[in-house]
Amino acid sequence: MKEQLVDPLDKPMSYFKWMREEMLPFIPNDVEKILEIGCGSGAFASLLKQNRNIEMWGMDIHEEAVKDAHDVFDKVIINNIEKDVVDLPINYFDCILFNDVLEHLAYPWNVLSDIRKYIRHDGYVVASIPNVRYYENLKKLLFNKDWKYETKGILDITHLRFFTEKSIVNMFEKSGYRVIQIKGINSRYRSKKFRLMNLLLGGWLDDINYCQFACVAQPIRD
Repeated sequence: MKEQLVDPLDKPMSYFKWMREEMLPFIPNDVEKILEIGCGSGAFASLLKQNRNIEMWGMDIHEEAVKDAHDVFDKVIINNIEKDVVDLPINYFDCILFNDVLEHLAYPWNVLSDIRKYIRHDGYVVASIPNVRYYENLKKLLFNKDWKYETKGILDITHLRFFTEKSIVNMFEKSGYRVIQIKGINSRYRSKKFRLMNLLLGGWLDDINYCQFACVAQPIRD
């Protein structure tokens, strides 16, 4: 039976309403103007605006998903960041945010490089990126001998790129940034046996505890 082609926009609306509370601590306190790329319905922006006086712009490729976003953002743009002409003010934003977006792009390092001009001096890029070395994923690969694409998660069939903690840092550095913070998020409890083995290996397995990494980076200015 021939498999159907996958439409990257064919996602349930719940996919675009993920709150992402765990990313709140990574938004620097000194930012006042944020552009969220892949903003969905604006769930994360709504959380941010509850306690902070900030101006937020949202950008997303999915027209249906952003219908509710107009009630949250100061401005909403329907745009494919890789393919469409981007009309944004130069040196305007204190922070550009990618919550689980970069892995969906064909050339994320090009996008990171291109958006530097929209970030003000001493501004930031904040990103959440899935960790392909996550324990559950490694288990499927090593013991099931399989790399099976799914409808969500690390092996989401719409993911085009896959990252480890090390390759996330390399991507940002290659794109003209310095990483000032990278931290694992969304971990699961590991057994005493695992913790002992990790201790004996000098912490070499620390990274496989985390489903994603949160990264904060700043553009390197010439």
